[in-house]
Amino acid sequence: MTRLSSGWKRALAVALVGTSMFGIASASAANLTVWAWDANFNGATMQQAFDRYKANNPDDTIDIQIFDKAAMEQKLQAQLASGQTTGLPDIVLVEDYRAQKYLLSFPGAFEPLTDKIDYTAFAPYKVEAATVDGQTYSMPFDSGVAGFFYRSDVLAEAGFTAEDLNDITWDRLIEIGQAVKEKTGQILLPIDPNASDLFRIMMQSAGSWYFDADGNVTIKDNPVFKSALETYQRLLAAGISKPKNGWTEYTGSFTSGDTLGTPTGVWMTATIKANPELSGKWAVAPIPRLGDIEASVNASNLGGSSWYVLASAPEKDKAIDFLATIWGADVDFYQDILVNQGAVGTFMAAREGEAYKASDEFFGGTPVWQNWSTWLAEIPGVKYGIFTEEADAAVVAQIPAITSGGNIDEIIDTIDAQVRQQTQ
Repeated sequence: MTRLSSGWKRALAVALVGTSMFGIASASAANLTVWAWDANFNGATMQQAFDRYKANNPDDTIDIQIFDKAAMEQKLQAQLASGQTTGLPDIVLVEDYRAQKYLLSFPGAFEPLTDKIDYTAFAPYKVEAATVDGQTYSMPFDSGVAGFFYRSDVLAEAGFTAEDLNDITWDRLIEIGQAVKEKTGQILLPIDPNASDLFRIMMQSAGSWYFDADGNVTIKDNPVFKSALETYQRLLAAGISKPKNGWTEYTGSFTSGDTLGTPTGVWMTATIKANPELSGKWAVAPIPRLGDIEASVNASNLGGSSWYVLASAPEKDKAIDFLATIWGADVDFYQDILVNQGAVGTFMAAREGEAYKASDEFFGGTPVWQNWSTWLAEIPGVKYGIFTEEADAAVVAQIPAITSGGNIDEIIDTIDAQVRQQTQ
């Protein structure tokens, strides 16, 4: 819908005086357009948010357009690159890893929300991901807060309790995995040899990334990056993992009992709980930390996304008001999407709601959602930069060398050279 200028609105009002006030009301109504990529998750949560907003804005409507994720990202990037704003939505969902690429590549394309949203109310790491030159652009949405999902029944058989998995290093997890294998004959972890997930988790736990806040490559001579590669190499050499290629093999491994757990994001909860016969046999522990890096903590992130308002949005003011009113302030809304979609938001006040305090019998009767929310508040913030995907690809290309016991310093030199070449 095209927004009318104030002059045209006054003219329209004059023309309709004495006839009908309906036209005036229609002119003030807004139709928000939103782009998202998952009808059952982010699309559904956006609809729930708007349903709450509509209670006080009955004339407003919303059009949530669902795309394949890759197709949506390609469409958004192509249109921003062309400079043609016609057809762009008012609000678009952006994966956190891609946010800096959009913000730095297309300055002025997204509306800064620094003065419209109280960002102190959100997990700091989410705010950091969407901040450029002192301006923050996102409405933070779901967290990719990481944890270690594991089969508590089998680990108990090997003599390990929940406390044994609390506040541990990756090397301690290796020791636990070896003890479990010795006592039960079972393998602890599936590892996808074509995925960068573990490197991302390890690096962010220490507040480090492939790049610094200014976009400079920080791979060579970065003790955190070296520790992550060395830890990964020890993990694979320990005999506690099985290679699993792709999503189906990977998730099928631990949901079938072929392996016993996985370090990953909170969004894996629904996949694990899709096997109700295993209720009470699963638990979640904090993510391990890098033992040789003092800054590393038992909290990290994998994934997550946020909402952005286009600077060219036809209904920009309404879009901002909607996001600030519901996503930026409504604690009850966050309880609803936790229950209905399993969405762990990063609005910190939501942690005090009843849904977050509830125990979950599937995970042994623990307050698992409150645990997730506690961990997300501890995640170190990092700047993902423009070239995270390119750096990931350089690391994944070296996984065979890491796995076969290659020299880590030489492997790092190769990764560093490839990333620098691709980011010049």
